[in-house]
Amino acid sequence: MPVSVQIKCINTFRRAHPCRKISDIGGFTDRQWKISVHDAIDHIESGAWEFFVMVGAERRRVVVASLDGRKYLKAEGDDEAPETLLALPQCRDADYWTLG
Repeated sequence: MPVSVQIKCINTFRRAHPCRKISDIGGFTDRQWKISVHDAIDHIESGAWEFFVMVGAERRRVVVASLDGRKYLKAEGDDEAPETLLALPQCRDADYWTLG
């Protein structure tokens, strides 16, 4: 059974295409955490972790999608672009630790 973790913030690259903008995801468990999108994709695909975001009172699972052979993250219910994740605030620089 995968560990379920809520994403509460992101960091972005300055790239034109929205599917390639997110560099890191982060949140809070017993302390702040942040990992790269690449590592998050590995955790999801291995079945070790699952991630979700809250949109109001609705919980949306974060899934791995692909565009032109490149994997990225988006919330269920988003079209191609990861609009739900891009609407999250930027992760502030702090004492972060990585998951898993």
